[in-house]
Amino acid sequence: MKQYTYLLVNFLAVVICFIFSFHPKIRFDKFFVPFIKSATLVLVPFIIWDAWFTKMGVWWFNDDYLIGVRLLGLPLEEWLFFICIPFSCVFTFYCLDKFFNLDWRQQTDLYFCLVIAVSCLVLAIVNRDLIYPFITFLVTALSLLYLKFMAKVSWIGKASLIYAMLLPGFFMVNGVLTGTGLDQPIVNYTTGHYMGIRIGTIPVEDAVYGYTMILWNVFFFKKFARDTFSEPALT
Repeated sequence: MKQYTYLLVNFLAVVICFIFSFHPKIRFDKFFVPFIKSATLVLVPFIIWDAWFTKMGVWWFNDDYLIGVRLLGLPLEEWLFFICIPFSCVFTFYCLDKFFNLDWRQQTDLYFCLVIAVSCLVLAIVNRDLIYPFITFLVTALSLLYLKFMAKVSWIGKASLIYAMLLPGFFMVNGVLTGTGLDQPIVNYTTGHYMGIRIGTIPVEDAVYGYTMILWNVFFFKKFARDTFSEPALT
């Protein structure tokens, strides 16, 4: 059963949200197609990034916890991770956005975006000799600047707040992947490629990596869902 561990982590991360997608007051199932479109679009660059770092030895996967199927050098479970985690996060964003007013004032949203983007740029420069934080902080900064000033979205602060609310769940899932409760980590990080700062067993860069991935999933999901249904909660 040990080889099904990563698969089980993915399943447990998504199953409750999937079941509640069919709740009559939520009906997120109507948005499965927009979600699949957005998740697939975001998956492509993140899989390339993941495969690149795996090939470079920035991180590697413990075969003891995997079923053994690999695509582009990545375990099948890692591919599923980029579907299951975004699904739960986008589902949560949709529900909270539908039932609660979490909108930020535009000026507050702008200042927040600028502060986070500049902070990430500074951290990228400071850690320019470490590929994982350098690429992660740089991509995050550029993503924020593009979304705010080119795409002109108004929901970065709201999405960031919801992501912060999801962090306990993120730490549970990623904690298991990085070794919490296991004899060995499923995902291992090579010293010299990351800052070495961990929250429990989780490299701090992982939280930023996940943040960027979710921002792009929300961006494309809102676009595809709005184009399909003109849903008021997605305006």
